Amino acid sequence: MKFNPSFGVKVLLVVICALVSIIVATGAGILTYTTGSSLAEAVLSAGGAFAVSMGLALTTLAALGIV
Repeated sequence: MKFNPSFGVKVLLVVICALVSIIVATGAGILTYTTGSSLAEAVLSAGGAFAVSMGLALTTLAALGIV
């Protein structure tokens, strides 16, 4: 039996992935900034962490057949 959620559940899962990715990006940005890097480098690091985390989360959901 395959899990086939409704459109609303799919939207909520994508929003959850985005929120978790924002938390990961915030942590990466803070860690980068505390090592003595400039603010611009910290923002770029946070953006990269967000992109990788969001991509990984959506790929995982797609591989499971949820989204």
